[in-house]
Amino acid sequence: MAVSFKKALKSGKFVVTSEVAPPKGINLEKMIHHIELLKDKVDAINVTDHQSSVMRFPSLGGALLIKEMGGEPILQMTCRDRNRMALQADLLFAASRGIDNVLCLTGDSVILGDHKEAKGVFDLDSSQLLAAIRRLEKGKDLGGNEVDGSVSFCAGAIVTPEANPLEPQLIKFEKKIEAGAEFIQTQAVYDLDNFKQFMDYARQFPVKILAGIILLTSAPMARFMNKNVAGVSVPQELIDEMASAPKGRAIDKGIEIAGRMIKRVGDEKMCDGVHIMAIGKEELVPDIMAAAGLD
Repeated sequence: MAVSFKKALKSGKFVVTSEVAPPKGINLEKMIHHIELLKDKVDAINVTDHQSSVMRFPSLGGALLIKEMGGEPILQMTCRDRNRMALQADLLFAASRGIDNVLCLTGDSVILGDHKEAKGVFDLDSSQLLAAIRRLEKGKDLGGNEVDGSVSFCAGAIVTPEANPLEPQLIKFEKKIEAGAEFIQTQAVYDLDNFKQFMDYARQFPVKILAGIILLTSAPMARFMNKNVAGVSVPQELIDEMASAPKGRAIDKGIEIAGRMIKRVGDEKMCDGVHIMAIGKEELVPDIMAAAGLD
């Protein structure tokens, strides 16, 4: 039986989470394979919620699958697609099925995805969703009505430590903690010296922080992220290191870099753990953990 994510966070151990991406359709074979690989290696598994505004099998369905398979799920919830009624209803359903970890996200714009004609809802933002969760825990919905039956969630949010300018992120970070965030997952960090400076600021707040580590698979991928992913900055020396990998061995070099970064984060006790994102290559997470000395 999986140890609860909340207990793992409170234990003081170096927490490791990862994520799986639901399929576009109902063929769950690949996702089931990834869950089987990860459920006994990481402390919890996130299920992305229409990541990059691409319509997929729902996060809630993936979280149920992880639960059924004996893992510890973190339900991702974006505010882009649902109004406050639907969000609260999904939270009640999740709680009724023992899914009690939630990562609250405002969500990417629909123009980035594959349904550009869709209407973004954004009735709430991530801070307001966190506040709604804490209100439900007190027995009231956002309409002020009593809720029959108690719920309890370990709720978190995200921050982008490498955003430029950083100040708006810090304001949002504090707002999320005030709204009730117990844990924070960061967007990908590659400049660990810069991340340490962020943590010097963040340590004053009573929240657990997991550094986001995205697996680099090639030098062009790193350049693409620098150009197209807000808040991600891959240093040139890492791009050069990826480019220097022998032909056909770039992914091995990416695993080595990710493992090295995770090891440094842990050895220097920079934060409370890491969130490993091997986007589309989740089967490599155990290799990344082994490279970090976490196997």
